[in-house]
Amino acid sequence: MYTFENFLYERTETRYSVSMKNYNFKTQVQTTYCTLPGMITHSLREAILSGELSGGVQLKQEELAAKFNVSMSALREALKTLEAEGLVKFFPNRGAIVSELSAEEAQEIFDIRLFLELGALELAIPNLSTERLNSAAAILQEVDSEPDSKRWGELNWQFHEVLYKAAGRPKLLSMIQHLHNNVERYMRIYLSTLHHQAKSQAEHRLLLAACAENDTKKAQKLLRKHMNDAQKNLVNYLRQ
Repeated sequence: MYTFENFLYERTETRYSVSMKNYNFKTQVQTTYCTLPGMITHSLREAILSGELSGGVQLKQEELAAKFNVSMSALREALKTLEAEGLVKFFPNRGAIVSELSAEEAQEIFDIRLFLELGALELAIPNLSTERLNSAAAILQEVDSEPDSKRWGELNWQFHEVLYKAAGRPKLLSMIQHLHNNVERYMRIYLSTLHHQAKSQAEHRLLLAACAENDTKKAQKLLRKHMNDAQKNLVNYLRQ
């Protein structure tokens, strides 16, 4: 049995309707570590964030339920979770659709994220241990050696998450992560297409150094610039 614990995945290929036929999903079997709807949510979320399911794709619920070998109720629960995260929208007579992000929505999401992440950073810095700082540095090193651009966005979030977890505010972290997921799929394209990754890495290392110095104001200033630049560039990219 495949489990979250050993991180083994099974990739299956299923022929769907025209709108979904070329998409493959990484699926994981339910374990005691995750509910069945949670497993489905995880697989679909990753498919959306990786771009396997692009914005505007209709999610055929009967086909997905058959693919995952689950009940319609379990699938709907997963889709409702993704709707709450802003990754899926429901429309009359069309069902569930992978949401699309406009430039204006991206700008607003970054504005909200900035308020939340500046606060999270302020709460986190006094509690950052050497172990946590080393973990953040190790993630940056992993990014440097990661050839697959599809993983850069994932590792980018892991870096910020390691820092923000020190704030000890799990609800705040969850809010930030949901907002992050809304722009993550576009950031993955942006980072790989516009060669922004080197600049992002340099900014991350400056931020990490400020955190290690316990300099909250400097760290917040760096984070504000980092996010404002990302916001500006992504909004321009979406407007093209």
